[in-house]
Amino acid sequence: QVQLVESGGGLVQPGGSLRLSCAASGRDFSIYAMGWYRQAPGKQRELVAPITRGGSTNYADSVKGRFTISRDNAKNTVYLQMNSLKPEDTAVYYCNADVMVVSTARRFRYWGQGTQVTVSS
Repeated sequence: QVQLVESGGGLVQPGGSLRLSCAASGRDFSIYAMGWYRQAPGKQRELVAPITRGGSTNYADSVKGRFTISRDNAKNTVYLQMNSLKPEDTAVYYCNADVMVVSTARRFRYWGQGTQVTVSS
């Protein structure tokens, strides 16, 4: 099986920074695209930033210039560096990975458990 383990959430003041991490573990798998999503109370989960296996990235308009997604393929880990945080960034942040089970060539979408990010003074 494949598991995504997230860390790095917490409480931060407006203008502050946080770095989220998500590490994939298991056997017989290969990770393709990964991404970070977030969901605020009463709102739909939204895509914050995706990253391809080769490192190509995109960002939601609301976080452009402030957030940076990156990955370390050797560690099967994706990161989200969040700078200049705003109260509207408050949400549960979820790691997502497009995973292929190598032995069967089947693809699955895996989610992390979610980590709370709260931006407040």
